[in-house]
Amino acid sequence: MGRLIVIEGLDGAGKQTLADGLSAELRSRGLSVGEAAFPRYGVDVHADLIAEALRGQHGDLADSVHGMAVLYALDRRHSLDWLRSGIAEHDILLLDRYVASNAAYGAARSWEKADGGFVEWVRQLEVDRFGMPRPDLQILLRVPTAVAAERAERRESANGDGGGDRFESDSSLQERCDRVYLELAESSWWSPWRVIDDATAVDPAGLADRILD
Repeated sequence: MGRLIVIEGLDGAGKQTLADGLSAELRSRGLSVGEAAFPRYGVDVHADLIAEALRGQHGDLADSVHGMAVLYALDRRHSLDWLRSGIAEHDILLLDRYVASNAAYGAARSWEKADGGFVEWVRQLEVDRFGMPRPDLQILLRVPTAVAAERAERRESANGDGGGDRFESDSSLQERCDRVYLELAESSWWSPWRVIDDATAVDPAGLADRILD
């Protein structure tokens, strides 16, 4: 049975950079590594509905915090068999975003903290009801919100109109989300966490040691 490792953080925090470096290090040690990112745009219909809603389609769907959270959760729920197989078949299954992202962004949009009702609702939905696999480690990658926003904007400009997130430009929301993420990490929400301040400062070898310890 492999280990489920999750990288969390704001859009533009450098999660993909960290995932690439960590995957390369783990594979250099002879380990089998599976990877995935949520939402699964172009793979799951719920993820595609999310992308469309964030671009202004489907009426006022994007304005509903719980409605959007259910779509994010259903995208993961429909990946459950794949997740279980991936954990069984690989030494490490590495995810870019998971359940905590739903909790952090929804709580931030609701102006709540990590100990509020929204985070508990997400836990009851995704953990208790859907039975999503528990991570062995959740890694919170933090950067200043202005840096994350700039990186996310550059990425969207380069990629065109592929699943852009209208909430990325809301600096107040991003700051609140960063605080909720940190509260989740400090409380060891659902699993152990490790907080990293910047992907460029990470030693992949040292992080791999931590994961394998």
